[in-house]
Amino acid sequence: MNPMCAAPSVTRTAAPGLPHLPPLARNPKVRAAIDQILAELTREQSSLTGAIPGDPNKAAAYAAWMSRNNELRGRPTIYPYVGAGFGNGPLVQLADGSVKWDMLSGIGVHMFGHSDRRMVEAALESALSDVCQQGHLQHNADVLAVSEILVAEASRVSRLRHCFVTNSGCMANENALKICQQKTQGAPRVIAFNDCFMGRSTTMSQIGDTAAYRQGLTQNILVDYMPFYDPALGERSTEATVAALKAVIARYPKQHSCFVMEIVQGEGGFNVAPHEFLVEIMQVCKDAGIPIWIDEIQSFGRTESMFAFETLGVGAYVDVVTVGKLTQVCACLFTPEFNPGAGLLAGTFSSTTSAYHIGRRTLEILRDGDYYGPAGRIAKLHQAFRTCAEDLVRRRPEFFPAVIDAHGRAMPRVIGGIGAMMRLTPLGGNKERLGALTKVLFEDGVITLTCGHGPYHLRFLPPIGVMDPAQFQPVFAILEKSLERLG
Repeated sequence: MNPMCAAPSVTRTAAPGLPHLPPLARNPKVRAAIDQILAELTREQSSLTGAIPGDPNKAAAYAAWMSRNNELRGRPTIYPYVGAGFGNGPLVQLADGSVKWDMLSGIGVHMFGHSDRRMVEAALESALSDVCQQGHLQHNADVLAVSEILVAEASRVSRLRHCFVTNSGCMANENALKICQQKTQGAPRVIAFNDCFMGRSTTMSQIGDTAAYRQGLTQNILVDYMPFYDPALGERSTEATVAALKAVIARYPKQHSCFVMEIVQGEGGFNVAPHEFLVEIMQVCKDAGIPIWIDEIQSFGRTESMFAFETLGVGAYVDVVTVGKLTQVCACLFTPEFNPGAGLLAGTFSSTTSAYHIGRRTLEILRDGDYYGPAGRIAKLHQAFRTCAEDLVRRRPEFFPAVIDAHGRAMPRVIGGIGAMMRLTPLGGNKERLGALTKVLFEDGVITLTCGHGPYHLRFLPPIGVMDPAQFQPVFAILEKSLERLG
C-alpha cells in the first residue's frame, strides 16, 4: 500500500451534553403515556406470527384502492401493496388483512422491519419536537448526533472527518459528485463500474448503467465504464480492469472528476469485489490524482462491518463516501482535503425530525449491538440464508437449471451476496420467469424483488435488526411452494 494512503490516527471528541430528546419527551407523565402506547403495541403484535392470506371481505375495497393508486401514479405498481401501518418485525400487515414476510425491507430501508418497539418509541419522541422538517440553516441537536456517529465510525479506518446530511441517497450522491467536481476544477468525466446504480435524478440516471433509466434524457455528464470484478477470471479480471482504467485515463488525461464505486453492487446483482481487486484500481486512481468516491447507499450497515469499505479493507483510499437507506437520514462523508467551498452544499430541508430520531437510534443499536464481525448477527443471518438455500437447491434441482452469464458461461454458484445482501438464482436467471415468480411469492406471502442485469436473481434484504435466523425456514417453505405453483 502506498504510505500516502495510510489512515492516520485521530482523536475524536463527542459533542458534550447534546439534548437528544425534546424537553416534553422527558416529562414523567409523557414518558408514562409513551410506555403505555408501547405496551399496547407489544400486545397487538402477538397476533402476527406468520404469513396469512387477505380477508375476502376486504378484497373489493382493496382492489379499488389499488386501481385508484395506479390511476394517480399513471402506471401500475409492481405489487398490489397498501400497508396497514402495522407489523411485527419481518412480518407486515397489508390493508386487505394479509400478512407477509418482508424480505425486501423497502429495498434495504427498514432495518428493524415493521412496528419495532424501539423505532416506534423514537418516532413518538420526535413527534414532541418543535418542527417536522430539519434544515441546514436551523437544526436541532439530533442532527449533530447522527453526524457524530457516522464520522466517529468512519474515521476509525479512514480519513473521513466531515458529514453533510440530506434526505435521500440520490441527493447524497449529487452532493458527492459536486464535491469531486469542485476538487478537480470541473473535470467533465466520471468513471464508474458496469452495472452500477446511482439514483434517479437526471445526472445519477446518466451515471447508472441501466439504459431504461435514462431513456429520453439529455446527456449531461460523460461516463467511462469499467468492468466489475469477475470471479470466473480471478486475477485476470483485475488485470483487465486495470488495463482498461489506465487506457481511459491516458485517453482523457486530467478529465475525470472521480471514480465512483459500489464496492458491493446493489441493483447490479449483489456482486462483491475483493480487497485485492479494489486496491489495484484505487492505487491507479491515486497515482493519476482521481478522487475515489464509494457509494454505500445500499450496502451501508449490511456487511460484517458498519461500512463496507471497512469490511473490504480499503478505508485508507477513500476520499468521499455516501450512505443511506437503513440510516433513514442519508449523508455524504468526506476528508478534510475534500471539504468544499462555501455555498456548494446547502438546501432548505435536510430531513424530517422523525428520520433523525429513528436514524440515530438505528446507528446506536448497530454500533453498540452484536451485529458485526464473523460471529455477529449479520454473519449468522447470512449463514442461515445459505443453509436454507443450499437445502432447497439440493432437494429441488429442477428449479435451478444452469445459469448462463452475459459472456455465455455457466455460473458456478446460484447462491451469492455478502452479509445481509443475499441473492438466489432459480429458473436459470431468466428475467421474465423471475418477474413472474416474485408476483407469485407476493401472493403466497413473501415480498422480494429481482436484481442483476442478466442473469437476474432473487434479491433478499431482510430486516437485519429483528429477523431471527430460524425465520428463513418458513420463508423458504413459501418459496418452494411458489416455485411449484409457477410450474
